[in-house]
Amino acid sequence: MTKVYLVGAGPGDPDLITVKGRRLLESADAVLFDHLAPAALLALAPAQAERIHVGKHPHHEICALLIDRARRGCNVVRLMDGDPFLFGPGAEEAEALAEAGVPFEFVPGVTVPQGVAAYTGVPLTHGEHTSVVTFVTGSAAGAAETLVIPSGLAAFAEIARGRDPNTPAMAVRCATRPGQETLTGTLATLPELIERNGMQPPATIIVGEVVRLRERLSWYERLPLFGQRIVVTRASGQAGALRARLEALGAGVIEMPTIEIQPTADYGPLDRAIAQLASYDWLIFTSANGVRAFVERMDRSAADFRALHACICAIGPATRAAVEALHLKVDLMGTEYVAESLLKAFEGHPLEGTRILLPRAAVARDLIPAELARRGAQVDVVEAYRTVVPQDAAARARKIFGGSRKPDWIAFTSSSTVRNFASVVAPDALAGVRVASIGPVTTRTARELGIEVAVEAREFTVDGLVEALHLAQNRDGR
Repeated sequence: MTKVYLVGAGPGDPDLITVKGRRLLESADAVLFDHLAPAALLALAPAQAERIHVGKHPHHEICALLIDRARRGCNVVRLMDGDPFLFGPGAEEAEALAEAGVPFEFVPGVTVPQGVAAYTGVPLTHGEHTSVVTFVTGSAAGAAETLVIPSGLAAFAEIARGRDPNTPAMAVRCATRPGQETLTGTLATLPELIERNGMQPPATIIVGEVVRLRERLSWYERLPLFGQRIVVTRASGQAGALRARLEALGAGVIEMPTIEIQPTADYGPLDRAIAQLASYDWLIFTSANGVRAFVERMDRSAADFRALHACICAIGPATRAAVEALHLKVDLMGTEYVAESLLKAFEGHPLEGTRILLPRAAVARDLIPAELARRGAQVDVVEAYRTVVPQDAAARARKIFGGSRKPDWIAFTSSSTVRNFASVVAPDALAGVRVASIGPVTTRTARELGIEVAVEAREFTVDGLVEALHLAQNRDGR
């Protein structure tokens, strides 16, 4: 038998889970979660971990599952919304575990009221307004200075009874998430605002003078990409950096990988090139994937980097970073991160009679090898990996673009992501969706396929793409 960890998932934003909660999820054998648990947190658990949705299970069934999994020798994470001890079932489930002799541990989380307050700019206490805050459930509200009522829409009449109708009041739905919805008024006006805007439960109600501070202190909803739903098309496992940058600006990111990295069908040419590594004058990498594939294959060979006497060229900063992670220096890189700029960087280097190795994807532009060969180099282009369309790409596309609410943006990070997208989705599916491109080559590919590009990065990197989206929203008056 191991232990059950009763972990607070926080108010909604997956980044608000505690470090300890994250660590426990990453080593869990079984995760029991409620219906509001963020998918990003569930993804932290190992792939083989059991994931059990218990949002609608009765209390005794949840306790039985916890006890059973612990007795099987599992590390069990019971993931609860907010904090297990505030409006959560943590105490009740712990009692059942104690009675069964199952060890347990509480891992507190950021409470829903705290998340609502922080992400709307409305403090629950304030030196000039109130030093008292009361948390209540349902109709137990009294005349306290500040009232916070999670899931309070149905109890609004009871909340308002006996209080000044001019008291400031606020309703918040989907707090701490990109879809956060906030309505601010008074006890007299808020019910009509809720009805007019069609706000649906669950929503948290905050009542008190501190609500007046929202106009000055609200920050989350003022983030430049707040509320924008952006589709990211990078390969699974490689979208993390782009996702993090977009989410930091308030966007809601939808991952739809249109590209999958697979091994090459024939390693013969690459293996022969690695065996002759000492004979090359230049080693050119045009992607971080190329670096990884080359190194993985070299690790399987009798050679290592001691055989490398060549200068190393990288097409851009991401590729350069992949090379430098191997403690190797990059000798040459273009000022812009496209093939044309790389070729320009070679202009000061005599190439007549040199040998160049270019490990790359199976399908790629021929501009670099053709031009270097024209300048007198012997260029060995070897296939290091393949890019294919993921099997579930079409199904994901139907789910994302087939509903009544489409995303606001789709971001393409290479020509391959555009071509693969167009192979599973008709261009008219993007009606009403704006397109962001990482650079001119990607833009040209998109337009050739009938996809109009709204914005293009000035610097052809992930950071440049994020900046382009940011600037576009600024132009729209956000």
